[in-house]
Amino acid sequence: MSLPFLPCFFFLLLPFTVLSQSEQSILLKLKRQLGNPPSLHNWISSSSPCTWPEIKCTAGSVTQLLLRDKNITAPIPATICDLKNLTTLDLAYNYIPLGFPTFLYNCSNLQFLDLSQNYFVGLLPDDIDRLSTLTYLDVGANNFSGNIPPAIGRLPELQTLYLYQNQFNGTFPKEIGNLSNLEYLAMPYNGFVPSEIPVEFGKLSKLKYMWIKNSNLIGSIPESFSDLSSLEHLDLAVNNLEGKIPDGLLSLENLTYLYLFHNNLSGEIPQKVEAFNLVEIDLGMNNLNGSIPQRFAKLQKLEVLHLYDNQLSGELPANISLLPNLKNFRVFTNKLSGVLPSEIGLHSKLEAFEVSTNRFSGQLPENLCAGGVLLGVVAFSNNLTGEVPQSLGNCSSLRTVQLYDNRLSGEIPSGIWTSINMTYLLLSDNSFSGNLPSSVAWNLSRLELSNNRFSGPIPSGISRWQGLVVLEASNNLFSGEIPVEVTSLKHLTSLLLDGNKLSGQLPSLMISWKSLTTLNLSRNELSGEIPEAMGSLPDLLYLDLSQNHFSSEIPSNFGGLKLAFLDLSSNQLSGKIPEEFDNLAYENSFRNNSKLCAISPVVDLPSCYSKPTNSDKISSKLLALILVLAITIFLVTAILTLFAFRDHLRKKQKREMALWKLTSFQRVDFTQANILASLTENNLIGSGGSGKVYRIDVERSGSTVAVKKIWKNRNCDEKLEKEFLSEVEILGGIRHANIVKLLCCISNEDSKLLVYEYMENQSLDRWLHGKGRSSSLSSTGIGTGTNSVVHHVVLDWPRRLQIAIGAAQGLHYMHHDCAPPIIHRDVKSSNILLDSEFQAKIADFGLAKTLAKQGDAHTMSSVAGSFGYIAPEYAYTTKVNQKIDVYSFGVVLLELVTGREPNEGDENSNLAEWAWRQIAEGKAAVNCFDPEIKEAHYLEEMATVFNLGVLCTSKLPSNRPSMKEVLQVLRRYSSKDNKQKKKMGSEFDVVPLLASATYLSSYKPDEEYNSNVKTSCLSFTVQ
Repeated sequence: MSLPFLPCFFFLLLPFTVLSQSEQSILLKLKRQLGNPPSLHNWISSSSPCTWPEIKCTAGSVTQLLLRDKNITAPIPATICDLKNLTTLDLAYNYIPLGFPTFLYNCSNLQFLDLSQNYFVGLLPDDIDRLSTLTYLDVGANNFSGNIPPAIGRLPELQTLYLYQNQFNGTFPKEIGNLSNLEYLAMPYNGFVPSEIPVEFGKLSKLKYMWIKNSNLIGSIPESFSDLSSLEHLDLAVNNLEGKIPDGLLSLENLTYLYLFHNNLSGEIPQKVEAFNLVEIDLGMNNLNGSIPQRFAKLQKLEVLHLYDNQLSGELPANISLLPNLKNFRVFTNKLSGVLPSEIGLHSKLEAFEVSTNRFSGQLPENLCAGGVLLGVVAFSNNLTGEVPQSLGNCSSLRTVQLYDNRLSGEIPSGIWTSINMTYLLLSDNSFSGNLPSSVAWNLSRLELSNNRFSGPIPSGISRWQGLVVLEASNNLFSGEIPVEVTSLKHLTSLLLDGNKLSGQLPSLMISWKSLTTLNLSRNELSGEIPEAMGSLPDLLYLDLSQNHFSSEIPSNFGGLKLAFLDLSSNQLSGKIPEEFDNLAYENSFRNNSKLCAISPVVDLPSCYSKPTNSDKISSKLLALILVLAITIFLVTAILTLFAFRDHLRKKQKREMALWKLTSFQRVDFTQANILASLTENNLIGSGGSGKVYRIDVERSGSTVAVKKIWKNRNCDEKLEKEFLSEVEILGGIRHANIVKLLCCISNEDSKLLVYEYMENQSLDRWLHGKGRSSSLSSTGIGTGTNSVVHHVVLDWPRRLQIAIGAAQGLHYMHHDCAPPIIHRDVKSSNILLDSEFQAKIADFGLAKTLAKQGDAHTMSSVAGSFGYIAPEYAYTTKVNQKIDVYSFGVVLLELVTGREPNEGDENSNLAEWAWRQIAEGKAAVNCFDPEIKEAHYLEEMATVFNLGVLCTSKLPSNRPSMKEVLQVLRRYSSKDNKQKKKMGSEFDVVPLLASATYLSSYKPDEEYNSNVKTSCLSFTVQ
């Protein structure tokens, strides 16, 4: 190149250089105004903005600003609009406060705006149409309230409008129907005033996706919806819609997904069905009547057909069985009748077949598992007859067979018993016959055979049924002795063998029955003594041994059982009944045992004491005289000794008291003397491997504290002592409403006393699982007042949600607000304590473990925790972080939703693994909920928390959300954040989107969303 061209070349570069420097200074200023978040560390003056990860440039100028999930907590600065060519602004998944940023009107080229998952509040502006160039607007998952303004219908270029999950409590405008270019409309999970769907929405000719689930819709679906010619996905579920489904709705050529479940729709399903692209139809939980249209058989792409819980009648169209892609067929709880189509399953890979609670007759179809992927046959409560098809015995994919309450007969195909994945086999109330097999599926957990004609002995091979949790086999023809191998089933909680022909004696050893709660062996021919081992079963609540031939005395240790029901009537028992049962609660428990007696006259039995004779009276007087003389001699000796010993004791106590040191972390109104004097057995509320816990009333102030006494190894070295004191000082400095206060530490050479605030409502696990444990320090709840079993009072869902939020706030503080961060390492329901208002507080930071054994590792990497709560990586790595606490907290969330215990999954699986399997198998989350709190208006948010718990228990730590993200999800529901709601029932209506099985298996925190549905731990969907 010749020299004359150089000035021209540099002249061409000069505008670009100056422009880049100008935008760079704007962006650096923006970084400072946002508080210099660490996530923007790449924004430095020595590099070009176009190389920064959050910046996209076009022709050398900034056009896209991508600040998604950057932990931004400051308001948006107006500086953003100094970027004159900006077209895309993504601020999602941050903590940005204040109202809608109206200064964005100055961003004249803005086309894409995402403000979702932040803390925006207030109203959407009435002049929002000034953002006239927008094609994409997402303000979902914030706290906007009031009405959606009509001006939003004057954004002519808008293609995507997401308004989901806010606190809108007003109306939404019919003007949305004027958005002629709109393709995606999502407004679910809002508390609108009861509103009808505007007829004008039928004008959205380009609309592909409409999602207005759980938004208080009323009235009928407009007939104009038949004009939505581009519609592919329609979800209006969980509203109060009524009336008929528009005739033209099932004729839309592009319609692929139709979700109208859980409304009040009535009338017949339209007979004209021509939406040949339909893949999923869910019309469940409505009031639809009439018959299932024959034209459904023309939907050749249909995979899911859900018509359950309606008033449908008539026979199933036989041609439905010809659908080549049908996977899930659920028509349970209707009034359907006739014979089930014989070819169903033959022409498609059927996965779910649920036809229960109808009026079907005839036989089960032979070809249900022809595709080899059938997971379940649920056909209970019908009028089915004949035998179970032999083909089901060759179906290795089966997980559940539920055929109870029919008129089926014959023997069960052998392959069903041993199907490798079989979990639930429910066959009660039929006429089945045959013997029990020696082997069953490895993870069979529930077997119900009651009210059939099964016979023969209980096989000794039952010892291999190690996954069994429930065995109900009442009212059959079983005979012979109960084999000792039954007692080896360590997971068994319920055993019902009443109403059979069993004989002989009961096994004398029952050491594996630690989980057994229900045992019914009544109405058999059993004999011999009642085994003493039965009186040591720790969780036994229901015991019925009536109408047998048991003899001898009732074991004395039966008095230690905490039985809610006991029946030993109609046997040949003798002797005195245990004093614990000598009351009205058990007045019918011992009838028809002629040789039994009682002390009190309350129980209808003879008295154990007869009237004394004259010689007896003389002997009694002589005995009394001897006793008086002995007591007198003892008292004289004791008084003389006492005065001599008292002075010595006082001097010794004074010396010992001087050795105790009190280190205070809060202002306390007691001394070490007040505490030490009350460490008596009367105040003991729990004990474990490293010490005891006491409840102590401080007389000076009238307050109550909990004292944890930790035993220390005398050989504990000075380094370990310093580590203990250092950790105590850290925890003593914590000030948070959701962490139990450590008031002080009292120590001497042999023991450490940790003094905590007292928690009136004990630990969460007692309320969820009804346990009064005293086996470990953590399970005492620090402030619990008794070792007795807590009366079973059910925590309702709003209170459980309050507890989850409180515990999450405590862990969030430890992880994100403490320097250095504190990792709890033993998060579990027994370490979440509840005050008098059921506010949750995190407790037990592992201090007891620190001094439990000299030589143990005491770093943050040492393995600690409780089974069922331990993150998988904790077993094989020495590098741990806050994600192990997130995993454990996820298990707690699953406990709150399901009511199950952390190890209560299937055979060889815990609760977390069980929950993942439910998701992976596509099972509805509602089937996993605790039946005691399964209220209709809380189901959606319960499903959210369930799926959040599943996400927190991901096997990969990188796939788990942080406690900050978890808390952000949970706070969406708290009553404090929903003050506009007036009723308790609606305080928790604002629910995040739920996690689908597909999403849960592939979640990554920084994953981008596709054009249809967002994917993030704070925004997801459920099947």
